[in-house]
Amino acid sequence: MNTDAKSLNPMRILRQHLHARSTAMLASIEGGMSRIMLGWLLLACIACALRIAVSPWRGAGPDLTTVLPYMLVIGAPIMSMALALRWFAGADRWGRPSLRLARFGQWRDVGAAEARGHKLYGTTGLMVPLLVGMLINVPLRTAEYLAAMPALTGAVPDWLRTLNLLMTLDVVLLSSLYVVAFVAGLRRLPSFPRLLAMVWIIDLSVQSLIAGVASLDPGLPVAVSTALDGLLRANVMKAVVSIALWLPYLLLSTRVNVTFRHRIPA
Repeated sequence: MNTDAKSLNPMRILRQHLHARSTAMLASIEGGMSRIMLGWLLLACIACALRIAVSPWRGAGPDLTTVLPYMLVIGAPIMSMALALRWFAGADRWGRPSLRLARFGQWRDVGAAEARGHKLYGTTGLMVPLLVGMLINVPLRTAEYLAAMPALTGAVPDWLRTLNLLMTLDVVLLSSLYVVAFVAGLRRLPSFPRLLAMVWIIDLSVQSLIAGVASLDPGLPVAVSTALDGLLRANVMKAVVSIALWLPYLLLSTRVNVTFRHRIPA
């Protein structure tokens, strides 16, 4: 009777269901990397083409300088994913970093083989929404960029050209870094937690850099400055929320510690 009651425990059933769902989603992601890249290519091309088509023109039509930022926005995540898949092939066999940065909790180091044989080894469970969130960051960041920045051509004010350069740098750099971190987590790179922490720090630093450079431009209109400030604050808030939500998990989760740090509860 005790066995039957345990098997019918609602929380146990829910955990099993959620784990099965995360395992299926992870398998779908791992088996669909080519489809993900192709889907991004098609959607990003359509979105960028629409942004160019509806942008106000100053004299001449689009030229190479108009199209180049969008080529970077489209191509950088694809190139980053392709390179990361190559870089991190077999990353789960790499040795863990010698310097321990995460010292919270009571843990016992184990060998890589023992860690891989542990029941919690792998990137299922809560790791799946973390990985999916990093991947979703790319289209969200791109959509914000396309909504905020018109396509440029011909003679435009210096402040607008500078702002366009800074915002293009933001979306290209951060999209690429989040994609690399996504693949690192998917391939169980031992240094994934600190890599993601580094990306968070870069994200916050880039927002501060853009705000600082923009504030030094005397030609920046007040309305644009206000809108930019709101956008940057929103980007900072998203990064802070991600850090607050996922950093405790990366530090304390048994699955994370087994998978990436090769240690189990003491």
